[in-house]
Amino acid sequence: MPNSNAKLHSNHRGGREASRRELVSRSLQSAQHCLENQDFGTAYAHYLLVLNLAPELKTAVKETFQFTLFKWAEELDSLARIQDLFNCYEQALELYPNDEVICNSTGEHLFRMGFRDEAAGYFHKAVKLNPDFADAKENFYRVANWLVERWHFIMLNDARRNLTYLRAIESAVRSGSKSVLDIGTGTGILSMFAKKAGASFVYACELSKTMYELACDVVAANNMEREIKLLHLKSLDIEIPKHIPERVSLVVTETVDAGLFGEGIVESLIHAWEHLLLQPK
Repeated sequence: MPNSNAKLHSNHRGGREASRRELVSRSLQSAQHCLENQDFGTAYAHYLLVLNLAPELKTAVKETFQFTLFKWAEELDSLARIQDLFNCYEQALELYPNDEVICNSTGEHLFRMGFRDEAAGYFHKAVKLNPDFADAKENFYRVANWLVERWHFIMLNDARRNLTYLRAIESAVRSGSKSVLDIGTGTGILSMFAKKAGASFVYACELSKTMYELACDVVAANNMEREIKLLHLKSLDIEIPKHIPERVSLVVTETVDAGLFGEGIVESLIHAWEHLLLQPK
């Protein structure tokens, strides 16, 4: 009897495997037929079924799947079926999470719809996955021109200003400020000044996703990614000990512009003083 039961289970598994292969084969044929008839939505559904049933075929069908996805997305866009469009991209990225072409295409749709910060994130990921991907690099630079304010470049090239900040931070650290929070870090320059000055713990927060990712790249390029903790957060949302372990002894910021009155910077600084900064004894 045991041998008989084992044989039955083996036959059952073999039957299921044969059924799976048959369904995958039929779905591939149907998908190809739909493509020939420019029925991209149905073709896309068939490919989803195939890839879920036979993930081992991901490499073999990737290019055709991409083509089908992009054609179907164009139709959904023209029909203003925006939620369906992004649902398709979510499904595609679940199947191909590290595909730079799909990431770039997702970013292009987001950018056209005005979601520039989110688009920059996908373009950035695409470039990270393939630094030679020309379309993604061009898209990332294009969206960066929208998101990175021109004054960032002016400030970064103002040697006198930078030296003044550096000396002030060095003086504060030498006076005993060993833990530092940089509010609105931008490129991360003040955080790096603090670390080079000898601060033991440096934390930096940045609300803009584009600037946060840029800061991550700049800090990493300077071999400080393990020494500076970057937070994609508004300073008002920082919690102790969830985000930083304890209050800091120094807060630095260079967000003193028109935003001081229009973007809650005063509120942020008061919050940092009351909740994140060590109080003087």
